[in-house]
Amino acid sequence: MFTDDFRPAPYWWDHAPREDPTPADLPKTVDVLVIGSGYTGLHAALRAARAGRSVLVVEAQAPGHGASSRNGGQISTSVKPGKAALIRKYGAETANGILADGQASREYIEEFVRSEDIACDFKVPGRFHGAHTARQYDKLAAGAGVNDAFMVPRASQHEELGTNAYFGGIVYPHHASLHPGRYHAGLLEKVRAAGVQLVSHCPVEALEPENGVTRVRTRHGSVKAGRVIVATNGYTTGLTPSLQRRVIPIGSYIIATEELPKAVMDRLMPKDRILSDTRSLVYYYRPSPDRKRILFGGRVSLRETDARATAPLLRAELIRLFPELGDVRISHSWSGFVGYTFDSLMHIGQDGGIYYAMGYCGSGVGMASYLGMKLGLMAVDDPAGKTTLAKLPFPGRPYYRGDPWFLAPSIAAYRLRDRLGF
Repeated sequence: MFTDDFRPAPYWWDHAPREDPTPADLPKTVDVLVIGSGYTGLHAALRAARAGRSVLVVEAQAPGHGASSRNGGQISTSVKPGKAALIRKYGAETANGILADGQASREYIEEFVRSEDIACDFKVPGRFHGAHTARQYDKLAAGAGVNDAFMVPRASQHEELGTNAYFGGIVYPHHASLHPGRYHAGLLEKVRAAGVQLVSHCPVEALEPENGVTRVRTRHGSVKAGRVIVATNGYTTGLTPSLQRRVIPIGSYIIATEELPKAVMDRLMPKDRILSDTRSLVYYYRPSPDRKRILFGGRVSLRETDARATAPLLRAELIRLFPELGDVRISHSWSGFVGYTFDSLMHIGQDGGIYYAMGYCGSGVGMASYLGMKLGLMAVDDPAGKTTLAKLPFPGRPYYRGDPWFLAPSIAAYRLRDRLGF
């Protein structure tokens, strides 16, 4: 089941190790204070610093400890609701603006990685999205042609993926991938070069408005900040209760296989695509950047649990898709929290003087980078920070205060839908 050197930690950390705690030498005042050192927080910090502001990033754990170093490294155009649903809810102009933000997020991250020369295995292999039923294949066909997406019938499926488990699928040729750990490390290097101070292992304990600024109380002292940015996404806590009751933390679990023969990788994943399927409880997977392993993720438990316990369940699903991997062993298993929202859209804006961007709904690599950039511009009053997403209401639900008590029954219902073929 497990390799001799099995690690209950992200595969990405092998190439981008976590930093040791930094000295807690906090300034007394700062123009912009950012809470959270993931993609959102670092992109916001970078923009504010390059605009000439003094910037401090505080992080409760090691830099990038959360989803920014735990995700699957897949990059899409981010927006989950379809155009028709968005038009019904918001009207054509706003719907088009939301979709444009999604497309812009994909373009932004590629431009940023290339212009900043960040070595993170960025590539554009496209995504194969498999239909788990014939009905789902027909639904996917309705979206073919948009952004050059094209259908792959079941008869041609092995040209894309070495499995018989799907009824064909659709290819989104502009979807991309990268190494999340190396991307975060490169971004962090740019942030520090811009003069940003980052203090890790420094949880924030209170935010207190005080004469037009905010006193930020941390475990290691207090800082007066002109602007405060909350960049905590799926790790949002009661520090910001208004945001906590709008974001649903959902655990997602990933395994990495041991190294596989090149012939096996070439047979199973011949085009180096990133991969996903139409299940409500979606599986997402890909070759590792060096094409020596398969990284396979999804939700296989009703409640949050230890990543070591979910590894056998994910392995079983991987083998169901690729029976020839019946003897494969697992080298890494880990989990992280996805920040979901009640309207399946990401959100950015202000709440009581606090700037925030969060709720990426599983599309955080591109969208957290893009909205982090926009958030940094907003915090320095740059008009270029405007975005359609900032105009949307950020819904919560009665009786929800950050503990997703409804998650287990919802997952059970989705699992039943998948089994019934819906």
